Amino acid sequence: MGDRLDKKLYEAELYRLQAELVKMQEWVRGSGSRLVVLFEGRDAAGKGGTIKRVTEYLNPRVVRIAALPAPTERQRTQWYFQRYVEHLPAAGEIVLFDRSWYNRAGVEKVMGFCTPEEHQRFLDQCPVFERLLIEDGILLHKYWFSVSKKEQHRRFQDRLGDPMRRWKLSPMDLESIKHWQDYSKAKDEMFSRTDLPYSPWMVVESEDKRRARINMIAHLLSAVPYTKVRAPELKLPRPGKDGDYQRPAPETQHHVPDHAATLS
Repeated sequence: MGDRLDKKLYEAELYRLQAELVKMQEWVRGSGSRLVVLFEGRDAAGKGGTIKRVTEYLNPRVVRIAALPAPTERQRTQWYFQRYVEHLPAAGEIVLFDRSWYNRAGVEKVMGFCTPEEHQRFLDQCPVFERLLIEDGILLHKYWFSVSKKEQHRRFQDRLGDPMRRWKLSPMDLESIKHWQDYSKAKDEMFSRTDLPYSPWMVVESEDKRRARINMIAHLLSAVPYTKVRAPELKLPRPGKDGDYQRPAPETQHHVPDHAATLS
């Protein structure tokens, strides 16, 4: 992987790529395309941070993040893919899945949240499901963020000692430490069944989060056939005249205290 990417180089290239993401967003909206991006990988592999950088300058009316909670009792009785289908994009939309239907191939299998029969049924149906999405015109891209056991443990330690990020560390994350090998085997089986010519997995090496973010975004931009859309010309009008309008006196309204004035 090499040394950590220089911060100035990282920030300059990230900003350039984010400008391209805005162009891609406008192409998706203007062309009526539907884009789905899956972010998968081990806990603390850098998925959330990358999603944050992808969406930083994008329009939340066009780009949505789908991070589904545990299924309800009713959802457990549905076809497995059913609750994910309702989050798929309509024309002109982008959906980023922060974990996806591949939960069944990873945490559900390893932690015993599904039966062996349900796991095998998922592996049988997933290629068909994704082929149907692609045949219907959805642009589907799958990214696996790869991190070593040593680096994952270091990031867990950092989160444990940081009150601003401790919320990121769940009991399930800590449990995953004891099941590293089981998760590795589950991931290998998942790849063997779902890394397909029409729906390949793209592995993002994420020992260095800066490199991972840059590499993932650059690849996505290269994989989506977007073109620059000419923005409509906008002219800022002159402010309208107030006429007989009089602004209410400040003392008639409730104002937040001036906390900033207490700073020095």
